[in-house]
Amino acid sequence: MATDNLNIPDLSAEFVFQASRSSGPGGQNVNKVNSKIELRFNIQESNILTEDQKQILLAKLSAKISLDGFLIVISQRDRSQLVNKEDAIRKIYCLIEKALQPVKRRKSTRPTRSSVEKRLAGKRIKADIKQNRQKLDD
Repeated sequence: MATDNLNIPDLSAEFVFQASRSSGPGGQNVNKVNSKIELRFNIQESNILTEDQKQILLAKLSAKISLDGFLIVISQRDRSQLVNKEDAIRKIYCLIEKALQPVKRRKSTRPTRSSVEKRLAGKRIKADIKQNRQKLDD
């Protein structure tokens, strides 16, 4: 499940799952089956992630990290606990991958000569239109 391009290792050994009653679809089944999955991952205590990766994740995902240091992902989309578990794992890997993606620096560019000329020509046309609206002095 780990992605190759960012060197995200398999973190599943450090995942903590908790099941509870879902508020999602399922009719009366919702009241008796624990299908909602809460996936918890402690970034600071992880032995798999490097220190640099931990610092990046803690900085970028600070809004999603609880006070006790756990990154929490919840899935209750389906009636099946197994499907919700797979969905939660997919969500957490997507979060981590997105956070660890390096920010692409913007390359400054200059407008082309033709685009500058087009802009100035448009401005000239607008100026002429406005000039023709004015009253003539006699």
